[in-house]
This record gives sequence, structure tokens and C-alpha cells, in this order.
Amino acid sequence: MTTLSLVIPLLNEEGNLRLLHQKLTEVLSTLDCSYEIIFVNDGSADGSPQILEELFKSDPAVQVIHFQQNFGKTAGLVAGFRQSRGEIIITMDADLQDDPAEIPAMLAKLKEGYDLVAAWRYHRHDPIDKTWPSRIFNWGVSTFSGVRLHDFNCGFKVYRRAVTERIPLYSDFHRFIPVLAVGQGFRVTELPVQHHPRHAGVSKYGAGRTIRGLLDFITVLFLTTYLKHPLRLFGLAGLAMFGLGGLIELYLAVEWLQRALGLAEVEPIGTRPLFTVGILAMILGIQLFSTGLLGEMIRYFTFRPEQEYAIKKILQHDS
Repeated sequence: MTTLSLVIPLLNEEGNLRLLHQKLTEVLSTLDCSYEIIFVNDGSADGSPQILEELFKSDPAVQVIHFQQNFGKTAGLVAGFRQSRGEIIITMDADLQDDPAEIPAMLAKLKEGYDLVAAWRYHRHDPIDKTWPSRIFNWGVSTFSGVRLHDFNCGFKVYRRAVTERIPLYSDFHRFIPVLAVGQGFRVTELPVQHHPRHAGVSKYGAGRTIRGLLDFITVLFLTTYLKHPLRLFGLAGLAMFGLGGLIELYLAVEWLQRALGLAEVEPIGTRPLFTVGILAMILGIQLFSTGLLGEMIRYFTFRPEQEYAIKKILQHDS
């Protein structure tokens, strides 16, 4: 029998927890599988811890992880993944904007051969100061990562266990799990779902998250594209800068030669800012290329073959 693990990180959601548990139980009880619900209390300062204790005592399927303080959503997911025992893991937020009734459809989509199914909130019930930055964010991540999804930041996702075990998460990388999963060779898709207005409480969204998300995305792009071949990034940038500096100096050298031969009246190159720019570009190019070489050396000495691939299945005859 298939086992499901629901991982729900939360912060100050006392007005939603009882109803969320009720809706989850109603849906999960209709499925032909066993399940567990893991609530991760990310340092809530309201009545959420007490409500979670009540749910734990009344329902043997409920588990609760209490953080010492607020560590963020990624940390909550990591803790829940480590505590989970299910073959399939479902993550969702605790604000009741994600509809538990969509779980059967998400599971059916997963069974079509995918490793991760992400929910797409195609009609979002959020204020414009959340939806428009989210649209820009999703467009940017989709365009530059090549992973064609509409809603990277939705917390409602269904995973096969191999995905959560293979992908290391830190910082705020939970937003980029589909990108990291594709980088590991997993099959990822999305499914349009119903989205509801927040039932109770307020959003924990902050303006600072946009800047953090941009910086994290740059990190993810590097990790998924150039981590195994740092020289391809730094070497290419170094060659470009060195080439630019070389062209500048070549141009100035031609002018110097024309002046020396009396063929043209030009300003001495030694006092021209362009001369300094060319020298600096060449030095920067050498430094970037050297950085790529150092990266390749570090990778060579820390190389472990088992990190280069992930085996899905082996078919072999018994000897």
C-alpha cells in the first residue's frame, strides 16, 4: 500500500490549523493509502503550538516538529522531509489557500510517470502587490532556467521520495525545487489547481524576499549549470574580458605606431584613460580564468563518482 507524508511548515496560523486538519482528513480518508501529517511549527508566537499539541493527541496520524525559533520555510521543509516515511511526499501551506481536494488529481498526475508535480495557481486570490512580483519572478526563473512552469513559488507540490532525498536545500531554495530537480534528471510537470482567499491570519510575505530570491536564483543557476564545470563560466568570462582588453591595447598600439611614423597626429596613449581600461580588462580576464582553474582543481580533489549520477533502476541477471 502506498504511504503518503504531508509536510506542512507554518508560522502563526492558529486560525487555520483545525479546519486544515479537518479538510485533509476528509480527503485522505478516501484514498487507498496510509498517510501521516507532519506539521512543522517554525517558531510561532500565537496559539499555533497549543493547537498542534491538541491535534497530535487526537489524531495518531499527526506528527509535530517545533522549532526553537523562526528558521524559515526551507528549514521547515527539510525537517519535514527527514521526519517523513512516505513513498510520496506532499507539501502545502497552512493558510488554506491550497485546496486539499486537489490532492487526488495531483497524485494521479504523478502516476503518469513524473517525479514532481507542482501546483499552478492559475487564478490567484492575492493582492496585486503579491501577484505582479510573483509573475515577474516566475517569468524570470522560467526564462533563464529553461524549466517551463508558471508558478515556482507555490508551496503545494507532490514528490516521489527520491526527489526529496537527492536535492540538498538551504537558504530559501524551496522556491527553486523544480529547477534543482530538473538539474538532477527528474521529470517535472505542473497542474492547474483551485486557489482560495486566505481563511484567517495575514501573509508572511515581505519585500525583502524579492531580493533574497534573486540572489538565491543566481546561486541555483550556477549550481545547476556550472558547478561541475566552473571553468566553462569563469574561463569564458575571462577570455572575453582578456580579448576585449587586448583589442583595446591593439587599437592603441596601431595609433602609437602611426604617431611614431608621422602618419597621424594622435594624443600619446600613455595618458589616455582607454589605455588603463584595456590593461584592467586584461588583468580581470586573467583573474577570472584563474578562478575557473582553481574551481576545477578543487572539484578534481573533491570529486566523488557517486555524485555524478542517480540510478533509477538496475536490471540484471543473477549470476
